[in-house]
Amino acid sequence: MQYYIVKGGNKLEGEVSSSGSKNASLPILAASILNKGKTYLKNVPKIHDTEIMYQIMELLGIKISKEDEYVVIDATNINNYEIPDNLMRQMRSSVILAGAIIGRCKKAKFSYPGGCDIGVRPIDLHLNAFEKMGIKIEEENGKISCSTEKVLGNTITLDFPSVGATENIILAATLSEGITYIKNAAMEPEIVDLQNFINKMGGNIVGAGTKEIKIIGTNSLNSVEYEIMPDRIEIGTLLCAATITKGNITIKNIRIEHLIPVIYKLEEMGCKIDLKENEIKLQAKDKLNACNIKTMPYPGFPTDMQPIMGAV
Repeated sequence: MQYYIVKGGNKLEGEVSSSGSKNASLPILAASILNKGKTYLKNVPKIHDTEIMYQIMELLGIKISKEDEYVVIDATNINNYEIPDNLMRQMRSSVILAGAIIGRCKKAKFSYPGGCDIGVRPIDLHLNAFEKMGIKIEEENGKISCSTEKVLGNTITLDFPSVGATENIILAATLSEGITYIKNAAMEPEIVDLQNFINKMGGNIVGAGTKEIKIIGTNSLNSVEYEIMPDRIEIGTLLCAATITKGNITIKNIRIEHLIPVIYKLEEMGCKIDLKENEIKLQAKDKLNACNIKTMPYPGFPTDMQPIMGAV
């Protein structure tokens, strides 16, 4: 059995650089499937979820290698369109591979994703969007089969701004015929990063970061180098850890605009925060003030930070 031993009582102090964003890396890795060439990704975090993504992609026939600072993805040849159950169920984010595989292969087969034990988060929004894009959906014995002769652009209005559904629609629509509009889209920075990556490959997407995204289908994409954005949840977690231990911490490689709700709450609790262009410094005080937290879709307070702030 694996476990952690935590010896408390010490202040967290010093300087650290943030890692690449997990929530940006996973859809960008999925988007690399759309490219019939090589993709060079920098700042991909070395975590369990990215390793699972590599395993799934390799089973599709994609070659994954490491060169210096880059993860190199060669998706020239794909000979499989099915995601195995055992890998699909290890993380919920695996569902975003569906849109990319459909976009590239015009068919995909997968089971319901796993990886989240807190409540039920069905993927009906994803499947309903696929159907509006001319994709046939069949479900049998827990397996979902998707197929189409061509992905068609359409206007899709989401019931709520789901990050995963927004990403899956973008991935399915990138190589589609026509124009796709996503209304009530999620506005998270990771979706902006996905748009920027696809556009650098030669895609045509505008509007990420707003409530309406427009995807103009294109025929092909080109090889690309790209650096993943910093992980705002990791940065927020480190700030909270320093706050809990009455520490003093400096974090480099940040984007301040992604952290505003967390910064406001930590300041409300009494922390002293100094900001530079790509750097944040936090000095905690001995006694914190109480505050209320209400999670909301971006740009509100992030749901993933709620339990961390609860620990503070």
